Amino acid sequence: MRIAVAADHAGFALKEHIKDRLQSSGHVVEDYGVNDTRSADYADFGRPAAQAVAYGKADRAILVDGAGVAMSIVANRIPFVRAVLCSEAYLAEMARAHNDANVLCLGGRMIGPQMADRILEVFLATEYEGGRHDRRIAKIEE
Repeated sequence: MRIAVAADHAGFALKEHIKDRLQSSGHVVEDYGVNDTRSADYADFGRPAAQAVAYGKADRAILVDGAGVAMSIVANRIPFVRAVLCSEAYLAEMARAHNDANVLCLGGRMIGPQMADRILEVFLATEYEGGRHDRRIAKIEE
């Protein structure tokens, strides 16, 4: 799977952990930054990573900031992106199964690497159920 990753300064450490996990699992990872912990504006990095999903350059994106909220707001401004902020695995499962979420947002100051690994695993493994959910997704995309 082709996966875009991005973070601001508060999400840098968790983004690097996630990037390593994804690459070691055989995914192709495109890193949209940041590359250190110097103060950075989340939109400068989250927007292009989410756009990669919208434009078909990536299958999914993982965005990390301090709480995950700002990245989810930025990503959801982009047509055809359905970003979800998850703090545990069940949210990721439901977001994928029922909402066909294609961008996962995480809070680098809210969860640790082990929880992030579990959320990521579920987010990538869960298939969209379709069916009754298709009409709901269509309403979002109108």
